Amino acid sequence: MTEISIGPLSFSVSMLAFFAGVLLAFAAGKRIARTSKIDVEPSLWMIFALAMLAARTAFVVRYYASYIDNPVLIIDIRDGGFMPLAGGVVALATAAWVIFQNRAKWRPLLGALAVFAAVWGIGSAVALSGKTTQKLPEMTLVGIDGRPFPIAALAGRPVVINLWASWCPPCRREMPVLAQAQAESPDVVFVFANQGESAATVSRYLTAEKLPLKNVVLDSKGSLADLSGSHGLPTTLFFNQQGRLVERRAGELSPATLAQRLDTLRAERLTETPSGATR
Repeated sequence: MTEISIGPLSFSVSMLAFFAGVLLAFAAGKRIARTSKIDVEPSLWMIFALAMLAARTAFVVRYYASYIDNPVLIIDIRDGGFMPLAGGVVALATAAWVIFQNRAKWRPLLGALAVFAAVWGIGSAVALSGKTTQKLPEMTLVGIDGRPFPIAALAGRPVVINLWASWCPPCRREMPVLAQAQAESPDVVFVFANQGESAATVSRYLTAEKLPLKNVVLDSKGSLADLSGSHGLPTTLFFNQQGRLVERRAGELSPATLAQRLDTLRAERLTETPSGATR
């Protein structure tokens, strides 16, 4: 399981591991520094703040084209757009600079960073193990046209399955982003699995919003969400062409974070041998 639900909210294991790692890093750093009576908390705040800024900046630079039309999205970090490697490099560089200024801080700072790396690393490993064991569900849903839609038959091309509902505000906000991606990415199969609504309701919504989506299916009982272990809307599942789950996004996608995940799918396509049917 790669998500944990608290009430109506869903959090990825890696996200929870990140925040747990930060909290434990502060606790460890303060504990180690206690014996030498050194205050390392300001230094830790600076290290983590600069690391997050660097990780976000690197992501924005990489996907700058997705922010041109709406630059305000650059500061909206709810989309989860970060480059961890850039953040890690800046964190280590900042820690080295702080230690150079005050050598007495080396033990608490490196200890704190080691604790963070261990916690986040374990959380990321747990999340990765949950993804790699999941496949395209062996189930058949019904399209809004009434025809059967076998999910497993999609293997053979990268597949993106969006779990949504017309009453869900973030689902509505991200739908145009997904619609544009579907139109511009013929190499990827996009499936829009509506959760619990009737064909008439879904059709009215798509018509009113002028969304010419393909592969819109009805998951009236939420079976797809249950089988994939997804909780909360919207949730988007990313499967490679072998039908293996490689990414799960709980929450609203921005153009940049969707582009990042499509890049991941295409990279997997280059490294794995194609198999299965094409839809």
